[in-house]
Amino acid sequence: MHTVIDSPIGPLRIVERHGAITAIEFSPFRDGDGRPRGARDDAHPVLAEAAKQLTEYFDRERRTFDLPLAPDGSDFQRAVWEQLTAIDYGETASYGEIAGRLGKTNAASRAVGVANGANPIPIVVPCHRVIGANGTLTGYAGGVERKQALLDLEQDSLF
Repeated sequence: MHTVIDSPIGPLRIVERHGAITAIEFSPFRDGDGRPRGARDDAHPVLAEAAKQLTEYFDRERRTFDLPLAPDGSDFQRAVWEQLTAIDYGETASYGEIAGRLGKTNAASRAVGVANGANPIPIVVPCHRVIGANGTLTGYAGGVERKQALLDLEQDSLF
């Protein structure tokens, strides 16, 4: 099942399988990638709750998410994504810092970047909070403009 919501960074498609969120997709949506999405169901309880929490986030009323998540990925990817959820709202971490938290050397930064880019549940699993070691914004699956907008939203709500 899936639903689509409007957001300040464009339409977002939220995907659910077996009672857990499996993806949040940026528009333009890519339907020919083989990922199962099912029919649209805006009233599905998990999707409705995800839509509510994302709306609250964009309205600066929510800093953490409480949703059942089931991202599909390798053990390493899931370990990276787990570390992303530990980056507090309004904070950032570098790829090297994430590698260090995983007990890896800074040489693993590139692998962390690849895993970060493969995160299927952006915003809720906050891959936008990971930046380059020199503080620059590096790539983002939704585009660097969206990454900047999400970081700005969080910074603006802290003051």
